[in-house]
Amino acid sequence: MKSLKKLLVASTAICGTTFGAYATDLEVTHWWTSGGEAAAVAEFAKAFNATGNNWVDGAIAGSGGTARPIIVSRILGGDPMGATQLNHGRQAEELIEAGLMLDLTDIADAGGWRDVVNPTGLLDSCTVDGKIYCVPVNIHSWQWIWLSHKAYADAGVDVPANWNEFVAAAPALEAKGITPLAMGQQSWQTSGAFGVINVAIGGLDLWTKINVNKDAEAAASPEMAEVFEAFGAARSLSAGSNVQDWNQATNMVITGQAGGQIMGDWAQGEFQVAGQTAGVDYSCLPGLGVNEIISTGGDAFYFPKNDDPAITAAQKELAALMISQPVQVAFNLKKGSLPVRGDIDMSTANDCMQKGLSILAAGNIMPDGAQVLTPDTTSRVEDLLVEFWNDTSMTPADAQAQYAQIISEAE
Repeated sequence: MKSLKKLLVASTAICGTTFGAYATDLEVTHWWTSGGEAAAVAEFAKAFNATGNNWVDGAIAGSGGTARPIIVSRILGGDPMGATQLNHGRQAEELIEAGLMLDLTDIADAGGWRDVVNPTGLLDSCTVDGKIYCVPVNIHSWQWIWLSHKAYADAGVDVPANWNEFVAAAPALEAKGITPLAMGQQSWQTSGAFGVINVAIGGLDLWTKINVNKDAEAAASPEMAEVFEAFGAARSLSAGSNVQDWNQATNMVITGQAGGQIMGDWAQGEFQVAGQTAGVDYSCLPGLGVNEIISTGGDAFYFPKNDDPAITAAQKELAALMISQPVQVAFNLKKGSLPVRGDIDMSTANDCMQKGLSILAAGNIMPDGAQVLTPDTTSRVEDLLVEFWNDTSMTPADAQAQYAQIISEAE
């Protein structure tokens, strides 16, 4: 419980099941507050309200790092919400072990989730001791860099096709007063970019040795030194980026104030809200154009236990609805993420989403860090990377030595 204390549906027409006869208010907490995110979560609310129930929006401003302690504290304090967003993986495992989360296995079995969720690891991340405790709603990959066509046109250089070209083009952008790399000043953004660079420069095998096998020797290796050097280069390229939130950094790319941003595919929602077109106004490079691979983390919804049968019925109805075919399409097209179902038509998706779907179909996938590292380890890594990012006197070698120590102590 150490980390826990520290953090202090388909409608009846779709799924053929009647959950409750009366409308129920259901508070749903999440951290989707940017323009693109708000448009996406509205699709969930609209579908749930159409059942006669009432979605009570519990948006928490800030990132998941801000929201998760609030969510956990409420559940532990006896004031649970009806449903809450968390990420696939280990963030809720201690809440589940404490008996505080609703078992959704009956709904999953009725909906055939095991037959339609792709990749199956998403449902595995919701499963504890053979029981399913969450509904995965999307596949979000960190492995992208988003590039502004306007910025490169203004600088008189071609839009880069990979990380090396991105670095090489940076002086031309800087000469025009354009920040090469936009980066918000939050720890999860820094650590996310590090993970992307790790896989692009070091390769998946190295990432797996460190993050899955907790191999401290790999973390201290010459191959990992190259990753830290590239991360140091990214630090230098972001010197002109003085924004806080990730969507503010995305806006720098949209408006041509920055050449690019390393950010997950949720950035697509911001480009859509701004009326920009993939391949025309911006480009996207999976795996930084070096290793085309996507991580298969994302968002899931958990449902804290309560003593009201009407709320339990509404919880199960929402869970079934979130993974239904029409809602999966509507939500993910707005969110910029990939659907968790492998049996739906996404032909209307934009060029960047089509790239992600092709990579997923080819099986070029990897787990998300949240699926393999405990919250404690993740927090320690984030603290180190933020210190490195903000303290230019810390060398890549210094940061790598501390990183290897953290990995040696990871559970």
